[in-house]
Amino acid sequence: MSEYDHKKIEQKWQDFWDKDKTYKCAEDPKFPKEKRFYCLDMFPYPSGAGLHVGHPEGYTASDILSRFKRMNNFNVLHPMGWDAFGLPAENYAIKTGTHPKKATEKNITTFKRQIKSIGFSYDWDREIDTTDPGYFKWTQWIFLKLFEKGLAYEATVPINWCPSCKTGLANEEVTDGACGRCGTAVTKKDLRQWMLKITAYADRLLDGLEKLDWPEPIKLQQKNWIGKSIGAEVDFKIDGFKDVLRVFTTRPDTLFGATYMVIAPEHPLVLEITTEDHAAEIQEYIEKARQKSDIEREHLLKSKTGVFTGAYAINPVNNKKIPIWISDYVLITYGTGAIMSVPAHDERDFEFAKKFELPITQVVSKDGPSTSSGQGNPQELNEAYIEEGVAINSGQYNGLKTEEFKEKITKDLEKKGLGKKTINYKLRDWVFSRQRYWGEPIPVIHCPKCGVVGVPESELPLKLPEVKKYEPTGTGESPLANIKEWVNTKCPKCGGPAKRETNTMPQWAGSNWYFLRYIDPKNGKALADKEKIKYWMPVDHYIGGAEHAVLHLLYSRFWYKFLFDIGVVPTDEPFQKLTNQGLILAEDGQKMSKSLGNVINPDDVIGEHGADAFRMYEMFMGPLEMVKPWSMQGIMGIRRFLEKAWRLFDKKIESKPLPKNIEALLHKTIKKVGEDIDNLRLNTAISAMMILVNDIGSLDYISKDFAKNFLLILAPFAPHMTEELWKNIGEKPSIHRQTWPKYNAQLIKEEEITIVVQVNGKLRDNIVVASDASEDEIKKLAASSAKVKTFIEGKKIIKVIYVPKKLINIVVPQ
Repeated sequence: MSEYDHKKIEQKWQDFWDKDKTYKCAEDPKFPKEKRFYCLDMFPYPSGAGLHVGHPEGYTASDILSRFKRMNNFNVLHPMGWDAFGLPAENYAIKTGTHPKKATEKNITTFKRQIKSIGFSYDWDREIDTTDPGYFKWTQWIFLKLFEKGLAYEATVPINWCPSCKTGLANEEVTDGACGRCGTAVTKKDLRQWMLKITAYADRLLDGLEKLDWPEPIKLQQKNWIGKSIGAEVDFKIDGFKDVLRVFTTRPDTLFGATYMVIAPEHPLVLEITTEDHAAEIQEYIEKARQKSDIEREHLLKSKTGVFTGAYAINPVNNKKIPIWISDYVLITYGTGAIMSVPAHDERDFEFAKKFELPITQVVSKDGPSTSSGQGNPQELNEAYIEEGVAINSGQYNGLKTEEFKEKITKDLEKKGLGKKTINYKLRDWVFSRQRYWGEPIPVIHCPKCGVVGVPESELPLKLPEVKKYEPTGTGESPLANIKEWVNTKCPKCGGPAKRETNTMPQWAGSNWYFLRYIDPKNGKALADKEKIKYWMPVDHYIGGAEHAVLHLLYSRFWYKFLFDIGVVPTDEPFQKLTNQGLILAEDGQKMSKSLGNVINPDDVIGEHGADAFRMYEMFMGPLEMVKPWSMQGIMGIRRFLEKAWRLFDKKIESKPLPKNIEALLHKTIKKVGEDIDNLRLNTAISAMMILVNDIGSLDYISKDFAKNFLLILAPFAPHMTEELWKNIGEKPSIHRQTWPKYNAQLIKEEEITIVVQVNGKLRDNIVVASDASEDEIKKLAASSAKVKTFIEGKKIIKVIYVPKKLINIVVPQ
């Protein structure tokens, strides 16, 4: 046989799959629901840099799983497309003078060529592009439905503003106080925005997590972001004013320990209650706070700052006057924008009180009043006691346990009209508009007479105007605001002069629902046919990066639940199972970065070693979920394995069976590889095949049965080479349309097993017994071992503990 020429072989079979449409799928009713498998990748943003070796890791895992499912008689939907709107393309257009549409098309061409060169089994007839008007027509349609239901609304709000990208950002797009896209420090800006009422779905987004097969850390991140808190709203009167400060607290049992109040710098009462001698300092602090992002302000590790307003509140449980401060660690967007501060029982409050020498009163102790010396002071407590316990220094409530106290005081406050039980969420409504050009136009019209009116569905898609300049205005308006011939229009309701909305949607809009469009990508009458959606949804297995834990996954779940409510989809959760692949680092152990010069281009690796070696090495590096560094030495090892497997087929293929031990190993490997693929333990599946190839290498022949079965289990991993070898042994292509081999359970049954023998829990011998030996036989053999006799002779055996097929422990007096 000729040498393993990966370039020739891989191009040959990629051309065959394209022409043959090997991986095309359809909604065939002969497949029952349990035999339909929707395997989804998080689709890429096609940047100008193209793929690096980290990108295809998840795609390779999903491809192996999809191929395996097809071979097990599943109808498999495995599609690919492009998340192509967004800031990078627009920034590139500004920099180079290239229209973002042209730059995006060029990038997609590069990405598609690279992805196809790796041999993934996508149904390319279902390819989508979020910038295609035929696609974003339905993104706009969903927005209109949200608008009709009151879930999309306008508001002027303080938003995160990136001065470099010159656009607003959602909270989820800010990382450590900086723009997640460009790294520039984020400031605050009051802007008219389109908001989506994701908060209306907070409970359902929480509850739905319980029935999903997702990694627990991802579910926890979503729970924490939604931040559901059960507590009480309590009213504090302000001394000398009619106004009250309403606070939300999860610990109403600590009210007697509230020694001061803190309100957000943006709170509407700040300027009203501030005394003249504190006004200048307060105004200066407010201005500084506006320059910080919410995440920066909340950060627990940063030093607390604040200013006294000069005003006092009245604690409703003991009528004590307590000072009112402002501090940027309190957010106007969470709760009521005001908190009661209980420094003895809250870490942030404790730090603040220590810094500004404010009173600290302990009102909860571990064991109750008997352990307390009364009111504490700053010197007595070294840290806040944040656990639950028993009430002290709390008047009539002393001695009550935390939960009982919470319930009783909340009811008492409610009776007096000073408070009520309530639920609060950290989740804020989603800032949905961007002040940029390259995004989906928001399909609404502003009419001076009729107000905000939706663009008629018959006029969708509303396309972007062709323009030469895309520079953001920096004023808070989109570049579209300057294109008068596009902006000026007629009101669909009254026919009078009106203006189009000039903000565009964020990049996340198109990725909220793309998995539905794959199901019916050419449909011009609906986002997808209802029967086809019912056939495929929900997605059975979703594979992608953990960095989308909050942004994409939370947003898409929200939109999907809304689509369920209006009868478009049949279930209320889109992704049943989720797997996150780990990051692939550069060879130097750092994250791949152009600036560090450590990016590895898959084109170079595939050119030298082949796509099959590339695929297998990505899976062999370690468990899929783990972070691991790339190694050129490692891929050379995989290449040598493939060459060794290739040379097996230089041997004679005979009809006689293989030696019994090799035959048994083959069937053990079939079983293991199948189970490992199903559980995405792909590195250990490859290890098992390596052992098999090594063990058969000493023979001067292989059987036809071995040749077929080995190629079938290797096929999902090395699709090109196995197609070629399948043809070479006289079989018709495609190997990827064949059935997964069945293992022989009798052959893999072990004839002998090793039993560990202990005396009083200490290892004394190992004995080899027949795998079907009885417990009595094993006990007799163990007791007759010369090594064991030394420790038990002359002693009475108290008992014998037997762990089937593993160990015997003989217990004797010591």
